[in-house]
Amino acid sequence: MAEFTLAALRVVHQVAVSGSFTRAAEVLGYTQSAVSRQVAAAEAAAGAPIFDRRPRGVELTPAGQVLVRRATEILADLAATELELAGLRDRLAGRLAIGSYPTAAMALVPKAMAEVTSGHPGLAVLLEEASTPALLRRLRAGRLDVAVIGVGHGLPDYDLSELKQAAVLQGDLLVVVPDGHRLVDHDRITTEDLANEPWIAGEGTAGEPQFGAWPTLPHPHIAHTARSWSTRLGLVAAGLGVTVIPALALPVLPRGVRALAVADSYWSGRATVVMTQLHPSARVQAMVTALQSQAAGMRNAQLRTESV
Repeated sequence: MAEFTLAALRVVHQVAVSGSFTRAAEVLGYTQSAVSRQVAAAEAAAGAPIFDRRPRGVELTPAGQVLVRRATEILADLAATELELAGLRDRLAGRLAIGSYPTAAMALVPKAMAEVTSGHPGLAVLLEEASTPALLRRLRAGRLDVAVIGVGHGLPDYDLSELKQAAVLQGDLLVVVPDGHRLVDHDRITTEDLANEPWIAGEGTAGEPQFGAWPTLPHPHIAHTARSWSTRLGLVAAGLGVTVIPALALPVLPRGVRALAVADSYWSGRATVVMTQLHPSARVQAMVTALQSQAAGMRNAQLRTESV
Protein backbone atom coordinates (compact mmCIF):
# COMPACT_ATOMS: atom_id res chain seq x y z
CA MET A 1 0.00 0.00 0.00
CA ALA A 2 1.33 3.47 -0.90
CA GLU A 3 2.42 5.70 2.00
CA PHE A 4 2.70 9.44 2.40
CA THR A 5 6.18 10.95 2.26
CA LEU A 6 7.36 14.31 3.60
CA ALA A 7 8.37 15.34 0.10
CA ALA A 8 4.86 14.66 -1.19
CA LEU A 9 3.25 16.52 1.71
CA ARG A 10 5.48 19.56 1.10
CA VAL A 11 4.59 19.56 -2.58
CA VAL A 12 0.85 19.16 -1.96
CA HIS A 13 0.95 21.95 0.62
CA GLN A 14 2.79 24.30 -1.76
CA VAL A 15 0.43 23.54 -4.65
CA ALA A 16 -2.52 24.37 -2.40
CA VAL A 17 -0.89 27.63 -1.29
CA SER A 18 0.23 28.61 -4.80
CA GLY A 19 -2.94 27.57 -6.60
CA SER A 20 -1.11 25.87 -9.47
CA PHE A 21 1.49 23.21 -10.23
CA THR A 22 3.56 25.73 -12.18
CA ARG A 23 3.87 28.27 -9.37
CA ALA A 24 4.55 25.52 -6.82
CA ALA A 25 7.38 24.21 -9.00
CA GLU A 26 8.90 27.71 -9.18
CA VAL A 27 8.77 28.18 -5.40
CA LEU A 28 10.18 24.73 -4.62
CA GLY A 29 12.78 24.74 -7.39
CA TYR A 30 11.29 21.57 -8.91
CA THR A 31 10.36 20.76 -12.46
CA GLN A 32 6.63 20.67 -13.13
CA SER A 33 6.84 16.96 -13.89
CA ALA A 34 8.46 16.35 -10.49
CA VAL A 35 5.60 18.22 -8.82
CA SER A 36 3.08 16.13 -10.77
CA ARG A 37 4.80 12.90 -9.67
CA GLN A 38 4.71 13.88 -5.99
CA VAL A 39 1.03 14.84 -6.21
CA ALA A 40 0.27 11.54 -7.92
CA ALA A 41 2.09 9.64 -5.15
CA ALA A 42 0.09 11.53 -2.51
CA GLU A 43 -3.16 10.78 -4.32
CA ALA A 44 -2.21 7.10 -4.47
CA ALA A 45 -1.60 7.11 -0.70
CA ALA A 46 -4.85 9.00 -0.09
CA GLY A 47 -6.84 6.72 -2.35
CA ALA A 48 -8.64 9.72 -3.83
CA PRO A 49 -7.95 12.78 -5.99
CA ILE A 50 -6.47 15.72 -4.06
CA PHE A 51 -6.91 18.46 -6.65
CA ASP A 52 -9.49 19.30 -9.28
CA ARG A 53 -7.57 20.51 -12.33
CA ARG A 54 -9.13 23.70 -13.71
CA PRO A 55 -8.12 25.92 -16.69
CA ARG A 56 -6.93 28.65 -14.31
CA GLY A 57 -5.32 26.48 -11.65
CA VAL A 58 -6.36 23.82 -9.17
CA GLU A 59 -8.88 23.50 -6.36
CA LEU A 60 -8.81 21.13 -3.42
CA THR A 61 -11.19 18.22 -3.32
CA PRO A 62 -12.73 17.21 0.03
CA ALA A 63 -9.92 14.66 0.44
CA GLY A 64 -7.42 17.35 -0.48
CA GLN A 65 -8.78 19.70 2.17
CA VAL A 66 -8.27 17.05 4.84
CA LEU A 67 -4.76 16.22 3.60
CA VAL A 68 -3.60 19.84 3.34
CA ARG A 69 -4.91 20.64 6.82
CA ARG A 70 -3.01 17.70 8.28
CA ALA A 71 0.07 18.40 6.15
CA THR A 72 0.18 21.97 7.47
CA GLU A 73 0.17 20.67 11.05
CA ILE A 74 2.81 18.00 10.31
CA LEU A 75 5.16 20.41 8.54
CA ALA A 76 4.81 22.98 11.34
CA ASP A 77 5.57 20.32 13.97
CA LEU A 78 8.58 19.18 11.96
CA ALA A 79 9.92 22.75 11.69
CA ALA A 80 9.49 23.23 15.45
CA THR A 81 11.31 19.96 16.09
CA GLU A 82 14.20 21.03 13.88
CA LEU A 83 14.46 24.35 15.75
CA GLU A 84 14.41 22.61 19.12
CA LEU A 85 17.11 20.16 18.08
CA ALA A 86 19.18 23.03 16.68
CA GLY A 87 18.92 24.71 20.05
CA LEU A 88 20.32 21.60 21.76
CA ARG A 89 23.29 21.62 19.39
CA ASP A 90 23.81 25.37 19.63
CA ARG A 91 26.60 26.40 21.99
CA LEU A 92 24.97 29.84 22.26
CA ALA A 93 22.08 28.62 24.37
CA GLY A 94 20.92 30.23 27.59
CA ARG A 95 19.80 33.70 28.63
CA LEU A 96 21.06 37.10 27.54
CA ALA A 97 19.85 40.41 28.99
CA ILE A 98 20.21 43.49 26.82
CA GLY A 99 19.38 47.02 27.88
CA SER A 100 18.84 49.96 25.58
CA TYR A 101 18.05 53.65 25.68
CA PRO A 102 14.51 54.20 24.34
CA THR A 103 15.29 55.40 20.81
CA ALA A 104 17.53 52.44 20.00
CA ALA A 105 14.85 50.17 21.46
CA MET A 106 12.37 51.45 18.86
CA ALA A 107 13.97 49.71 15.87
CA LEU A 108 17.67 48.82 16.07
CA VAL A 109 17.67 46.53 19.10
CA PRO A 110 14.53 44.50 18.20
CA LYS A 111 15.96 43.81 14.73
CA ALA A 112 19.23 42.61 16.26
CA MET A 113 17.36 40.44 18.76
CA ALA A 114 15.42 38.82 15.91
CA GLU A 115 18.66 38.16 14.00
CA VAL A 116 20.34 36.51 16.99
CA THR A 117 17.40 34.36 18.07
CA SER A 118 16.78 33.25 14.49
CA GLY A 119 20.35 31.98 14.21
CA HIS A 120 20.48 30.64 17.78
CA PRO A 121 17.03 29.32 18.79
CA GLY A 122 18.36 28.08 22.12
CA LEU A 123 19.22 31.62 23.19
CA ALA A 124 16.58 33.60 25.11
CA VAL A 125 17.11 37.36 24.80
CA LEU A 126 15.39 39.70 27.25
CA LEU A 127 15.10 43.44 26.61
CA GLU A 128 15.12 46.15 29.25
CA GLU A 129 14.55 49.81 28.35
CA ALA A 130 16.09 52.54 30.49
CA SER A 131 18.16 55.72 30.44
CA THR A 132 21.89 55.50 29.79
CA PRO A 133 22.95 56.11 33.44
CA ALA A 134 20.62 53.35 34.62
CA LEU A 135 21.86 50.96 31.94
CA LEU A 136 25.49 51.46 32.94
CA ARG A 137 24.66 50.85 36.60
CA ARG A 138 22.85 47.60 35.75
CA LEU A 139 25.65 46.45 33.44
CA ARG A 140 28.25 46.98 36.17
CA ALA A 141 26.03 45.15 38.66
CA GLY A 142 25.73 42.13 36.35
CA ARG A 143 22.01 42.58 35.75
CA LEU A 144 22.65 43.22 32.05
CA ASP A 145 24.98 41.49 29.60
CA VAL A 146 24.81 44.22 26.94
CA ALA A 147 23.96 47.92 27.19
CA VAL A 148 23.19 50.06 24.13
CA ILE A 149 23.82 53.71 24.98
CA GLY A 150 24.19 57.10 23.35
CA VAL A 151 27.32 59.26 23.63
CA GLY A 152 28.46 62.54 22.14
CA HIS A 153 27.54 66.20 21.82
CA GLY A 154 25.28 67.48 24.58
CA LEU A 155 25.30 64.23 26.59
CA PRO A 156 27.03 63.69 29.95
CA ASP A 157 30.60 62.42 30.07
CA TYR A 158 29.69 58.92 31.29
CA ASP A 159 32.17 56.80 33.22
CA LEU A 160 32.94 53.92 30.82
CA SER A 161 36.04 52.65 32.63
CA GLU A 162 36.46 48.90 33.11
CA LEU A 163 33.93 48.24 30.35
CA LYS A 164 34.40 47.28 26.71
CA GLN A 165 32.98 49.63 24.07
CA ALA A 166 32.10 48.79 20.46
CA ALA A 167 30.89 51.28 17.87
CA VAL A 168 27.43 50.63 16.46
CA LEU A 169 26.19 53.71 14.63
CA GLN A 170 27.41 57.24 14.12
CA GLY A 171 24.02 58.85 13.88
CA ASP A 172 22.90 62.29 12.87
CA LEU A 173 20.08 64.15 14.54
CA LEU A 174 17.10 65.02 12.38
CA VAL A 175 14.27 67.49 12.79
CA VAL A 176 10.74 66.11 12.43
CA VAL A 177 8.08 68.41 11.04
CA PRO A 178 4.44 67.82 10.07
CA ASP A 179 3.53 67.06 6.47
CA GLY A 180 2.96 70.31 4.61
CA HIS A 181 5.39 72.27 6.80
CA ARG A 182 7.06 75.24 5.11
CA LEU A 183 10.51 73.55 5.35
CA VAL A 184 9.56 70.25 3.73
CA ASP A 185 10.55 71.32 0.23
CA HIS A 186 13.79 73.09 1.20
CA ASP A 187 16.97 71.55 -0.17
CA ARG A 188 19.00 72.65 2.84
CA ILE A 189 17.83 73.36 6.39
CA THR A 190 19.89 75.55 8.71
CA THR A 191 19.59 76.57 12.34
CA GLU A 192 18.38 79.98 11.18
CA ASP A 193 15.40 78.25 9.54
CA LEU A 194 14.53 76.71 12.91
CA ALA A 195 14.96 79.80 15.08
CA ASN A 196 11.26 80.63 15.47
CA GLU A 197 9.81 77.12 15.51
CA PRO A 198 7.81 75.87 18.51
CA TRP A 199 9.53 72.73 19.88
CA ILE A 200 8.21 69.50 21.36
CA ALA A 201 10.79 68.45 23.96
CA GLY A 202 11.31 65.29 25.96
CA GLU A 203 10.37 65.12 29.61
CA GLY A 204 11.86 62.66 32.07
CA THR A 205 13.05 62.14 35.61
CA ALA A 206 16.09 63.93 36.97
CA GLY A 207 19.37 62.65 35.54
CA GLU A 208 17.82 61.16 32.41
CA PRO A 209 19.05 62.87 29.24
CA GLN A 210 16.19 63.91 27.02
CA PHE A 211 15.90 65.30 23.51
CA GLY A 212 15.04 68.97 23.62
CA ALA A 213 15.21 71.49 20.80
CA TRP A 214 18.02 71.47 18.25
CA PRO A 215 21.18 71.34 20.46
CA THR A 216 22.96 74.45 19.12
CA LEU A 217 19.86 76.62 18.85
CA PRO A 218 19.97 79.56 21.32
CA HIS A 219 16.85 80.36 23.33
CA PRO A 220 14.43 77.87 21.66
CA HIS A 221 10.70 78.18 22.31
CA ILE A 222 9.53 74.96 24.02
CA ALA A 223 5.82 74.73 23.28
CA HIS A 224 5.16 71.28 24.76
CA THR A 225 6.94 68.52 26.64
CA ALA A 226 6.08 64.83 26.61
CA ARG A 227 7.72 61.71 28.00
CA SER A 228 7.08 59.20 25.21
CA TRP A 229 8.21 59.32 21.60
CA SER A 230 4.73 58.42 20.39
CA THR A 231 3.25 61.44 22.14
CA ARG A 232 5.93 63.79 20.84
CA LEU A 233 5.46 62.62 17.28
CA GLY A 234 1.69 62.81 17.66
CA LEU A 235 2.00 66.44 18.69
CA VAL A 236 4.17 67.11 15.64
CA ALA A 237 1.73 65.38 13.31
CA ALA A 238 -1.03 67.61 14.71
CA GLY A 239 0.97 70.69 13.73
CA LEU A 240 1.73 71.78 17.30
CA GLY A 241 5.48 71.99 16.88
CA VAL A 242 8.62 70.25 15.66
CA THR A 243 10.95 67.84 17.44
CA VAL A 244 14.36 66.20 17.22
CA ILE A 245 14.98 62.48 16.64
CA PRO A 246 18.08 60.36 16.06
CA ALA A 247 18.39 59.01 12.54
CA LEU A 248 18.04 55.42 13.78
CA ALA A 249 14.38 56.16 14.58
CA LEU A 250 13.59 56.74 10.89
CA PRO A 251 12.19 53.21 10.26
CA VAL A 252 9.41 53.70 12.82
CA LEU A 253 8.26 57.24 12.02
CA PRO A 254 4.45 57.40 11.83
CA ARG A 255 2.41 58.88 9.03
CA GLY A 256 1.87 62.61 8.97
CA VAL A 257 5.44 63.69 9.70
CA ARG A 258 8.67 64.22 7.76
CA ALA A 259 12.30 64.00 8.94
CA LEU A 260 14.72 66.67 7.68
CA ALA A 261 18.53 66.90 7.91
CA VAL A 262 20.05 70.09 9.30
CA ALA A 263 23.29 71.69 8.13
CA ASP A 264 25.05 72.84 11.31
CA SER A 265 28.84 73.24 11.54
CA TYR A 266 28.59 73.62 15.36
CA TRP A 267 27.01 70.19 15.80
CA SER A 268 29.63 67.46 16.27
CA GLY A 269 27.18 64.58 16.39
CA ARG A 270 26.31 61.67 18.63
CA ALA A 271 26.92 57.95 18.40
CA THR A 272 25.20 54.76 19.49
CA VAL A 273 27.64 52.36 21.12
CA VAL A 274 27.33 49.00 22.81
CA MET A 275 28.91 48.36 26.20
CA THR A 276 29.82 44.96 27.65
CA GLN A 277 32.11 43.54 30.29
CA LEU A 278 35.81 43.54 29.35
CA HIS A 279 35.74 39.86 28.39
CA PRO A 280 32.34 39.21 26.74
CA SER A 281 31.05 35.69 26.25
CA ALA A 282 30.35 34.19 22.84
CA ARG A 283 26.64 34.90 23.12
CA VAL A 284 27.31 38.53 24.09
CA GLN A 285 29.64 38.90 21.12
CA ALA A 286 26.95 37.44 18.87
CA MET A 287 24.57 40.18 20.01
CA VAL A 288 27.20 42.89 19.44
CA THR A 289 27.77 41.60 15.91
CA ALA A 290 24.02 41.56 15.21
CA LEU A 291 23.67 45.15 16.45
CA GLN A 292 26.49 46.28 14.17
CA SER A 293 25.01 44.37 11.24
CA GLN A 294 21.54 45.85 11.68
CA ALA A 295 22.96 49.34 12.20
CA ALA A 296 24.92 49.05 8.94
CA GLY A 297 21.74 48.06 7.11
CA MET A 298 19.84 51.00 8.59
CA ARG A 299 22.63 53.40 7.66
CA ASN A 300 22.69 52.11 4.07
CA ALA A 301 18.91 52.51 3.83
CA GLN A 302 19.23 56.08 5.10
CA LEU A 303 21.91 56.88 2.52
CA ARG A 304 19.71 55.48 -0.26
CA THR A 305 16.84 57.65 0.95
CA GLU A 306 19.02 60.76 1.03
CA SER A 307 20.26 60.11 -2.51
CA VAL A 308 16.72 60.00 -3.97
